[in-house]
Amino acid sequence: MIANSIWRALLAGCSAALLAVPAIAPAQDLPKSGISTVLPRSNSTKVEIADIFYLRSASDPQISPDGRTILFTVQYSDRIGTPYSRIWVGDAASGRTVPWGGGEGIEGASPRWSPDGSRVAYRGVDGIMLASPAGAGARLLAPVDDTNHPLPRASNDFVWSPDGSKIAFVSAVPSTEPPMEADPIVITRYWYRPARGWPERFNDNKRLHLFYVDVASGKVTQLTDGDRYEHTIDWSPDGRSLLFLQNPEKDQDFTYNFDIYTVDIGNKAIERLSDTRGVEYATDFSPDGRTIAFSGLMRPVTSSETNMENPHVWTLDVATGSRRELGAAIDNVQGRPQWSPDGRWLYFTVQERGSVGLYRMPAVGGPAERVGPAADTQGSVRDFSVAQNGTVAASIATPDDLSQIYIFSPDGSATQLSTLNADLLRGKAIAETRAFTFKSYDGTEIEAFLTIPVGVNAQTPARSHPMIVNIHGGPHGQQGPNFTHKAQVYAAQGYAVLMVNYRGSTGYGQAFANMIARDQNGGEAMDVLRGLDAALAKYSWIDPERLGVEGASYGGQLTNWVITQTTRFKAAIPWASISNLVSHNYMSVYHDYLEQEYFGKPHTGGIMDMLWNRSAIRFVDRVETPVLLSHGDNDLLVNPAEIEQYYIALRDVGTRAVMLRYPREGHGMREVQHLADFTQRSIDWYEEHFAAR
Repeated sequence: MIANSIWRALLAGCSAALLAVPAIAPAQDLPKSGISTVLPRSNSTKVEIADIFYLRSASDPQISPDGRTILFTVQYSDRIGTPYSRIWVGDAASGRTVPWGGGEGIEGASPRWSPDGSRVAYRGVDGIMLASPAGAGARLLAPVDDTNHPLPRASNDFVWSPDGSKIAFVSAVPSTEPPMEADPIVITRYWYRPARGWPERFNDNKRLHLFYVDVASGKVTQLTDGDRYEHTIDWSPDGRSLLFLQNPEKDQDFTYNFDIYTVDIGNKAIERLSDTRGVEYATDFSPDGRTIAFSGLMRPVTSSETNMENPHVWTLDVATGSRRELGAAIDNVQGRPQWSPDGRWLYFTVQERGSVGLYRMPAVGGPAERVGPAADTQGSVRDFSVAQNGTVAASIATPDDLSQIYIFSPDGSATQLSTLNADLLRGKAIAETRAFTFKSYDGTEIEAFLTIPVGVNAQTPARSHPMIVNIHGGPHGQQGPNFTHKAQVYAAQGYAVLMVNYRGSTGYGQAFANMIARDQNGGEAMDVLRGLDAALAKYSWIDPERLGVEGASYGGQLTNWVITQTTRFKAAIPWASISNLVSHNYMSVYHDYLEQEYFGKPHTGGIMDMLWNRSAIRFVDRVETPVLLSHGDNDLLVNPAEIEQYYIALRDVGTRAVMLRYPREGHGMREVQHLADFTQRSIDWYEEHFAAR
């Protein structure tokens, strides 16, 4: 098989009735070493594992004040370790794009034009860098430190003052609390775990505060201090104050709640502008300084990790403090709002049925209108920038490519600016992803997406292709038709890939997201299995005897659960998965996640029993499916103990189980060689167990 030949080359240079557990099959010789070098570029007509090292994506477009030039960030994966980014530049008129600063481009991210367009600030390795518009003369303007404290919705960590004389930024300062590497270690914080893992074990207790640097002299001034975290900044249009977010709660670890504040640049006086039980984030001053736009949530218990409530666009009147929900008419997740330069419009993204569109609405309120892509076009807008003349630059992922930069003109026309993968993907067969809907067990309409194996057509023989059910995480997220490397590799191997936007997913309205409340591993798991039935009924070429299931995070949790409910799957690959909802609550860095899902902490109202009754490990004796349990060794969101206990339980009942651990990885694999290795091992796992059917 192709999968095994690659390994040899690398080493050389709804539910079915539950049956009795069979005798465990002898283990095959599994590769002990993984992919540790950049794989040679493939000239294949199909998407290959090696392509992951050469695919590039574009993001964060920034239009110059004169509207002629667009800076953007490009992510590279062509070396061992985590991806890195370089800055590119595009000419709006000609459409030509090249690395910024000459050569291969400057390594960095988040380029930001000065108000007059004469300079560019960006984030380098050590802090805020300053360069000419062409990328020349780059120098460090101000060092920036960070914290490992989890602040998942922090944004805008540096911004130019309106007159271009200063740059405000967010940086961490040392804590006065006891050191976390002492002997013994004394822990008093509720949120004692860090947001990132290796080589860190505990929250570093640093606090984020606000600073500004004088561009001419390089002098740095600290604006805030204390034991709280300030972040997400913006200058007032008059340059006299700085907008920021801060958690006002007495125990800011225990309750996730950010409100809106300003600090006076001259006397450092702080003023609180909002006082709500919900969360405000992604704040942005209007051009006239009278109004603040932000993303807002209303529920009193909000998770710092994933939210059941869809965030909407709000505005706050600075003078009166009155709030207005401008996005109320759109019943879906709305992204960070951004003002048009003239202050007439608010631009924002909207998740909808597996895609993400860019919209704008009048700042005074009124119906929203779609900016792009066209309503009948599949794709997902990631981020965007609005020019003085109404031109919009946006990064968009499509079914045929990773995210690239597009330009939407005021007349509604769209032009693709960057084509970073054109040479790599030219001549390759890109598998199509088709949407379909079905009725679940209770009549609820569910949408699913199926990636069709390369070469399948109307004459394809029946039951000729295996299918992998890929379950998304969140649970409040969505899958769609966008290009994903692993699904394309599977399709090139002849596998179909089924993605089900089960109840609880975003993109289908608030009521749909609410349907998962207090019912994890319940209705949404049945949606996945009904989606499997619907795909089999719709496409006769899918082989019901060669079915696999996988998923990451919550998708891994559902993978662990569904194999306790059915024996239909011949192989399973949960990644970063939860097996015990009770232990997960107390070992995760995010202690408020299940509280918002079940409307109370686990020790209240019988919730502990509800969690245990929906934990896969409780029903491990029913599992016959061979399981490849995969996890980042330093995952602090879902502790590796979740698969450790499931692995032992599976072995206890005689079910084939292998535990795969990736060093240095947290919750979500980052190192490119690990991604390639995991894809190869996934194919090997499926091939082994599909062949043994």
